[in-house]
Amino acid sequence: MHEEFWLTKWRQNEIGFHTPHPHSGFVQYFPALGLPKGSRIFVPLCGKTLDIHWLIKKGYTVVGVELSRLAVEQLFMELGIAPDICTLSAEVTVFEGHNIKIFVANIFALTASMLGPVDMIYDRAALVALPEGSRIIYAQHISEMTCYANQFLICVEYDQARLSGPPFAIMAQDLERYYAQFYTITSIDRQPVARGIKGKEPGYEHIWFLPALRAENSK
Repeated sequence: MHEEFWLTKWRQNEIGFHTPHPHSGFVQYFPALGLPKGSRIFVPLCGKTLDIHWLIKKGYTVVGVELSRLAVEQLFMELGIAPDICTLSAEVTVFEGHNIKIFVANIFALTASMLGPVDMIYDRAALVALPEGSRIIYAQHISEMTCYANQFLICVEYDQARLSGPPFAIMAQDLERYYAQFYTITSIDRQPVARGIKGKEPGYEHIWFLPALRAENSK
């Protein structure tokens, strides 16, 4: 989607995609990955998700990127953190506090040197927000930018011909096209969406773990 689409959603408070609690599947399955406290978790297109609150409370460090400055301002306000704000360029501003650093930017303007080291990617809202033409570019960008950090990924599956995104349907074969070159694609859980996608179309929420094929990536 174009930048203005998402900026308008935040300005008009049309944020039905923002849930008032941490994601239940994330809370259930993420701890099993065994990441030590202090690990740096990258959350692309993070909005003001309460998953960030949960990660910080569990002792992780969060780094994210979000297009809407308004969303980031609300995130820090709700966390009760007064951020240090730094402008890196005309395209990138950084909000930073204890155990949290959020870039206000288009994700494609973010570089590996800006981002720094990443121990895990948590993608709940990024891949499903991007139209088909952007996803392969995104997948390559995020993989390279994080030096192929492992991914915890949440997608939705439904008949895209019957309902337009976002969120866009991401099927297993789509993940193969985007990520199989660099990751093992492992299904963790797949459950029907209780009230359907956007309350209209039957669908499933699928949780994936993508460990990197490090031997391949080192070539």
